[in-house]
Amino acid sequence: MNAATETPASSRFGAFALVFGICFAILYVICDMAALPLFTYHPGTDRIDFGYAPARRDEGPAMYWYGWLASSALGASLFGILAALLPEKVRGKIPSALAWIVPVVLLPVLIYSLKFYWRW
Repeated sequence: MNAATETPASSRFGAFALVFGICFAILYVICDMAALPLFTYHPGTDRIDFGYAPARRDEGPAMYWYGWLASSALGASLFGILAALLPEKVRGKIPSALAWIVPVVLLPVLIYSLKFYWRW
């Protein structure tokens, strides 16, 4: 589909998807590094706490990953919606290469954030 036959709805969705993908990667790393989960899941007791909650003694580990995904998805959705509302002229200037450049650049940061698990 070329630009002449592209519908406004698909152009808006394309901008949403592009910005969502870029922002999700950035927000995930921020949420991981700053310990900002939307909620904490405690699988040993099937309990869910809002925000960050440390593991409790004799209850097993606390899982933050689900909360990081939820935080990142919520934030990326908001940025994606804002991008979809931008005028076509501005939406067309968002470089699509950022969809792969940003995650590749953030991967070493994410690996570093997991250093606790791979140290000797």
